[in-house]
Amino acid sequence: MTFSRRAFLSASAGLTLVPFTFASWPGARARAAALPRDADVVVIGAGAAGIAAARRVQAAGRKVIVLEASAQIGGRCATDSATFDVPLDLGARWLHTPESNVLVKLARGAGIDVAPSPSQKLRIGRRNARAAETEELLATFVRATRAIDEAARRGDMSCASVLPKDLGDWSGTVDFALGAYATGKDLKDLSALDQSRSEDRAISVATRQGLGALMGKLGEGVPVVLSTPATRVTWSGRDVGVETPAGRVAARAVIVTVSSNVLNSGAIKFSPELPKRQLDAAAKLTLGSYDRIALELKGNPLGLGRDELMIEQSMTTRTGALFANIGGSSLCTIDVAGSFGRSLAAQGEAAMTGFATEWLTKLFGSDVKNAIQRSKVTRWDTSPFILGAMSAAAPGGQTSRRVLAEPMGSLFMAGEATHETLWGTVDGAWETGERAADAALKKIGAVKEPETEPKPVKKQKRRTAPQSSNASGFGAN
Repeated sequence: MTFSRRAFLSASAGLTLVPFTFASWPGARARAAALPRDADVVVIGAGAAGIAAARRVQAAGRKVIVLEASAQIGGRCATDSATFDVPLDLGARWLHTPESNVLVKLARGAGIDVAPSPSQKLRIGRRNARAAETEELLATFVRATRAIDEAARRGDMSCASVLPKDLGDWSGTVDFALGAYATGKDLKDLSALDQSRSEDRAISVATRQGLGALMGKLGEGVPVVLSTPATRVTWSGRDVGVETPAGRVAARAVIVTVSSNVLNSGAIKFSPELPKRQLDAAAKLTLGSYDRIALELKGNPLGLGRDELMIEQSMTTRTGALFANIGGSSLCTIDVAGSFGRSLAAQGEAAMTGFATEWLTKLFGSDVKNAIQRSKVTRWDTSPFILGAMSAAAPGGQTSRRVLAEPMGSLFMAGEATHETLWGTVDGAWETGERAADAALKKIGAVKEPETEPKPVKKQKRRTAPQSSNASGFGAN
C-alpha cells in the first residue's frame, strides 16, 4: 500500500489508501462455449490472468478454451450492480500508475470510465486530523518503510520484527495500513523483502462501472466454459490435458491461474504431482484475509464528500478503512482485513455489519445507526474457488514468487501470486497471464524465439513513503 504525500496534503490532510480485494461478479459476460475435446492451450480460471492469457493465445491464432469453476468470469474482480444505486466492487477496486497501465488503456477503449483518484482523510476520534498530525503520521510511515527496506538488504524477516520501537500512538495505524489493509495480513506475517521489492503504487484510479464490468468487457470474445472446475491436470510428455466433471480436454499446453490457496487446497490434482519446489513456493504465498462491508446511509450522516477515503488513528488493528459516498451516492464501504478481519468475517454478516455500525458511530456520532438502509458484506475466505484475498509472502518467502512462475514442461502458472513486484494487483495478474501465454505459445511452436535477448524491463523506483493503492485492493486471478 502506498501513501502519496501530494494527495495527502491536497486533500486537507487526507490519506491515500488503496487496497486489493477480489471477488466473483454475477454480471460478467464471456462467449459461452461448449466443452471441446481438444485445444492448443487450456486455461484454468477466468479471472484477470486467465482472460489475459486467453486473449494472447487467440491473438496468435491458436485454439484456446478457458475452464471456470464458478458461474461467472472475473475471479477476484467482482462488481455488484444490482443491490445499490451505483456499482459496488466487491473485490479488486483499483488500478495503478494509470499513465502506463495497459488495463487503463483497455478500459477506455472498451467504454469503461476511469475515475480520478479519490480524496483522502485521516480521522482522530470525532474530528479530522490537523496538519501537524498528518505530518507526524507521514513521518512515521517514512520511518517504518525505511526500516523495512534496510532490513530487506540483510535478509527476509518479518516486517513487524524490524519496525522502530517508538511508533507510539501510530503503532496500530502503521500495522493496519502497511499490513492488513495493503496485503490482508498483519505485519508479523509479512516478508520484509516482498514489501521492499514491490513496485510503486502511489497513483491509483477506479472505474465507474467497476472492475468486474471491465473484466466482463475484456472477456466478451473469449471462449469460457462456466461452472466447470478442473479436477486433474495431466502434463507428462505428450499426454497433456485437463479433466473436468463434464469430460476431458486434450491440450498441448495448460495455464493454471487459480489462487495460491486453491492450489494449496488440493482441489486440482496433478499427474505427475507438482514438484516439491513449486508446492513449497505456493505454501509460502498464501492469501491474506480482506473483506468489505457496504452500507447505504441516508442523509450523509458522516458529513463527507464524494469519493472520500478515510482511516483512523488506532492503537490496534481492530479498525477499518472507509470509502464514503461512492460515485456521489449514499453508499459507503468499510474494509476489514488481516487477523481481525478474518475473525470478524468468520462470525458472519450480522457481526460484520455490527462492527461497521459501532465503528462509524464511534467516529461520527449516533446518527449513523438510524441512517442505515441497505447492507451487503463479502466473505472471501469462504468463497470456494478463491479462499481468500491477495497473496502475501511469509517471512523468507519472497523468492517463492519467481519459483511458482517457473515453466514445468507443458504446464505454466500465472496469477498475481507469481508477479515479483506487482503481486496483489489486477495489473500484475494481467501481466502474468500474458507472460504465461507467451511461454506456452513458444512451447507449442506458435511463436519463434527472438534472435536477441529482450531488453530487461526497468524496475520502478520504490517510494520511501508508504504506498497508496489496493489493497485491496486484492490480487487478480
